[in-house]
Amino acid sequence: MAYTVKKLAQLSDVSVRTLHWYDEVGLLHPAYYGANGYRYYEEEQLLRLQQILFYRELDFPLDEIKRILDGGEFDTVSALNRHKKSLLKNLDRTEQLIETIDKTLLHIRGKKIMEYQELFTGFDAKTQKAYENELRGILKEKNYEGIDEIFDESKRRASKWGKGDWERMKRDGDAIHADLLEAIKQGLKPSSTEVQKIVKRHHEWINKCWTPTKELYADLGDLYVEHEGFNEYYQKIHPEMATFLAASMKIFADSLKDNK
Repeated sequence: MAYTVKKLAQLSDVSVRTLHWYDEVGLLHPAYYGANGYRYYEEEQLLRLQQILFYRELDFPLDEIKRILDGGEFDTVSALNRHKKSLLKNLDRTEQLIETIDKTLLHIRGKKIMEYQELFTGFDAKTQKAYENELRGILKEKNYEGIDEIFDESKRRASKWGKGDWERMKRDGDAIHADLLEAIKQGLKPSSTEVQKIVKRHHEWINKCWTPTKELYADLGDLYVEHEGFNEYYQKIHPEMATFLAASMKIFADSLKDNK
């Protein structure tokens, strides 16, 4: 079956102008030209167009695509298998990015508060590493020892978690922040028994990820206030949340033993 350029444009969602351009630059010639001058494409050309679109999705320039397709060793089946392998490799990351987009939309609409870290879920390792390095830098400025051990411990614990563990951590964190918000609305002080019970849960929650000393737990509260990302996150819950939680954490830290 032969397709006119208009029919192929409708079938492939590639514009007629683009198909004309592909013909002019030698990337995709029609199977033949009719007596009326119309271009007609058959299965061989459709398969070649599919390859062009696959390589375009992978950001190959047109001249490079032409060189690959016109190479004597090009094999369509092998190329399709390579494309499939590449797509499968990125499938998990794509699904994570879609989930991150959905969460962010809910976050922007005020229907769900995201953890600051969740904004980066699914992005490449370079982004994740940059975020980790930023936190390492803040801790180093405070002259903490054993920073690498802290991050290694956190990663070691997290590596053993399943999806249910992550969901449980999220639920527990949301519940703690909701109770802190209610405490602020009620006008309770950071030193009150009610608030300190909530902060005790927060301390236990943090300890599921890593084990801070009393000094580091207290300074973690300062990080919530000083770090732009954390502060922005807590601001969305309540304008006073970061400072309220930080003050509450310092009081709780003072009650801990020196080795805790």
